[in-house]
Amino acid sequence: MRKIEYNSPAALKEFLGANGLGMQKKLGQNFLINEDARKKIVAALGLEKGARVWEVGPGLGCMTAELLESGANVTAFEIDRGFISALKDFFSDEIENGNFTLCEGDVLKNWRSAYEERTPQFLFGNLPYNIAASFIAQTIERGARFEKCAFTVQKEVAQRMEAKPSEKDYSSFSVLCQWAYDVKTICDLGRANFWPRPNVDSRSVLFTKKAEFPRCKNPDFFVKFQRALFSNRRKTVKNNLQSFLRSCNSNGNAEEILLAAKVKESARAEELCVEELLHLSDFANDAIL
Repeated sequence: MRKIEYNSPAALKEFLGANGLGMQKKLGQNFLINEDARKKIVAALGLEKGARVWEVGPGLGCMTAELLESGANVTAFEIDRGFISALKDFFSDEIENGNFTLCEGDVLKNWRSAYEERTPQFLFGNLPYNIAASFIAQTIERGARFEKCAFTVQKEVAQRMEAKPSEKDYSSFSVLCQWAYDVKTICDLGRANFWPRPNVDSRSVLFTKKAEFPRCKNPDFFVKFQRALFSNRRKTVKNNLQSFLRSCNSNGNAEEILLAAKVKESARAEELCVEELLHLSDFANDAIL
């Protein structure tokens, strides 16, 4: 493993300049230059030697180094060609001994094939802000479940992950995250913890797979159903449900479904917890079949 001073913006800038590399704002590239924070986030996963970990957006490998030092077997997804070249250099020994694998390209496009090839236990990432919610939602919607995930994301995204019913940040994304995982904060990270300094604050969150995963009759239907109920927050569940039924070419009646599920017609989606939405989904699914 080649050493680089990950805590020094000056050293990172010098390395990038010497190798003709640059930071791409569109990819949300920022390095976490706080070593204590890096160790704390990795420690939250509780990794044991040989644990299979995916890392999204390793950049120059500051978190990769921590993961490998824990004894994990790491597969990293990186899209930046310059960073890919640097990672191959830094971790050449780990690549040779099979402890580190690089998956080149857009993680949104290639994670599914990699998942089918070898299912990981843990998911980790200082996720680019522009793909964080999309990537996490995609894995959950497609049935990928990890033992634990540790994400560093824009603080507003993290607040949506953790939000409870009736809170302003509670959304379809909140429901997806909390359907699959127990979600809690690891730590908040101000802008000074990163270089280049981003324009937003960040938060690291831990996802732990639910010991008893809340079931429903049709998970694929539930994903579409709950998203539809949040599609217009100004409308009641009744109105959004009726619109959803029409979009499914169903003659089902929203009032009858809500009555059967014991949900008030005046309720709004953001007032319903995950279990209530799953329960309602089962009745709506039966009405469409």
